[in-house]
Amino acid sequence: MADQKLSLEERDRLAVTGVSQVVRFEDALVVLETNLGTLNIHGRELKLQDLSLEGGRAAVTGQVDALIFEEPRERSLLGRLFR
Repeated sequence: MADQKLSLEERDRLAVTGVSQVVRFEDALVVLETNLGTLNIHGRELKLQDLSLEGGRAAVTGQVDALIFEEPRERSLLGRLFR
């Protein structure tokens, strides 16, 4: 499993490694797919400052209120059949 690091400075700059995809991006919510599951970043005035999917890096600025990881979900039988 690849390394993942989270670095939060003063609750207004978040650096994340291990990022594979931006799932959702809004002013109050950023959702990133990472090698350890889905990361939900809740806050205010969030902006995606730096993104390198090839390098697996993302930086988010704005007021960060919460970081929530979701466990990777097992694919259903139908999902596995119709890949």
